[in-house]
Amino acid sequence: MKKRFIYADNAATTAVSENVLNAMLPYFRYEYGNPSSIYKLGRDNEQAVIDARNKVAKALGADPKEIFFTSCGSESDNWAIKGVAELMAAKGKKHIVTSVFEHHAVLHTTEYLQKKGYDVTYVPINEKGLIDPEDVKKAIRDDTALVTIMYANNEIGTIQPIEEIAKICKEKGVLFHTDAVQAVGHVNIDVHKQGIDLLSLSGHKIHAQKGIGVLYVRKGINIPNLIHGGGQEKGKRAGTENVPAIVGLGVAIEDATKNIDEKGKKITAIRNKIIDGILKIPYTRLNGDRDKRLPGNINISIEGIEGESILLLLDSYGICASSGSACTSGSLDPSHVLLALGLTHEVAHGSLRLSIEDDLTEDDADYIIEVVPKVVERLRSFSPLWEGIINNAV
Repeated sequence: MKKRFIYADNAATTAVSENVLNAMLPYFRYEYGNPSSIYKLGRDNEQAVIDARNKVAKALGADPKEIFFTSCGSESDNWAIKGVAELMAAKGKKHIVTSVFEHHAVLHTTEYLQKKGYDVTYVPINEKGLIDPEDVKKAIRDDTALVTIMYANNEIGTIQPIEEIAKICKEKGVLFHTDAVQAVGHVNIDVHKQGIDLLSLSGHKIHAQKGIGVLYVRKGINIPNLIHGGGQEKGKRAGTENVPAIVGLGVAIEDATKNIDEKGKKITAIRNKIIDGILKIPYTRLNGDRDKRLPGNINISIEGIEGESILLLLDSYGICASSGSACTSGSLDPSHVLLALGLTHEVAHGSLRLSIEDDLTEDDADYIIEVVPKVVERLRSFSPLWEGIINNAV
């Protein structure tokens, strides 16, 4: 009998879609020209890059001239934050505002800048995983160069009040960047209408390949290069263009931003069914706001178990899940996101993240709801941590 397989870790990465793969294939074998070359093979590739740039711009409500292709979301975050920091330091502004639960691509970049003499303020989140725009407003100073707040959290899926924060930044004359790696394709984004100055995204979260990303930079913001060399990307990012990946990303973002509301409604219904099913297990809690979260995000803490153990047992049942960010899955430290919510180390260690999409069926959801309690019961049966919880409860 064939083993059942359910992929519920789309926040870590997604499968390359058939549409994306088919669009990419010719650029590996036949349309392999360098976009900087003047002969037809090169010009055809240049046009393919232009077409993809137009698709990305349309999906984000941006101008194509504001779209720069990068290698990934982490590069985009680094370029945005370091670029604005260098740009504004010349004007005497060396203060950055961010939050305590950003992706490490942001947090490690701000830590790097702190070592270079920049001052960074980390605003808190509340118990539901949401940022209060007033905390951002209070954190902004006369020497603030940049506010960088993620659009949606990669672990607990909470969607932040981006428009309110952007409005505050505009009123204060401060540039605003958002890491939208988890949000693109799941929520409606219009960078111009929402007042976003810089935005990062990654292709492999929306069914494009790994190794391709985008940085949107509002027209008029001339951040310095992160990578120097040739004149690619309008002279702002050196390196021969990864045409197959760029073409694929163009198709992926076009597909991902179609019928967002309709897809979101379907996914949310299944998500809530799974949440309600797992929360029937004693000593569990949903991490993050129930409603202000990405449609496919489920993050639940289960007391008396270790996150790594539940992942291994779920894998034996054919279910792929996560206990947090895949970027730090090898770390023994508890999630900084869950600690920021106020969870203890012990509870944070027992988290389960499922990130689903519209290909997950009702039958799949029923299977997850059936398997997770079995796995938890087995792990708790030989857990000294669980024995202590039960003894203290008596």
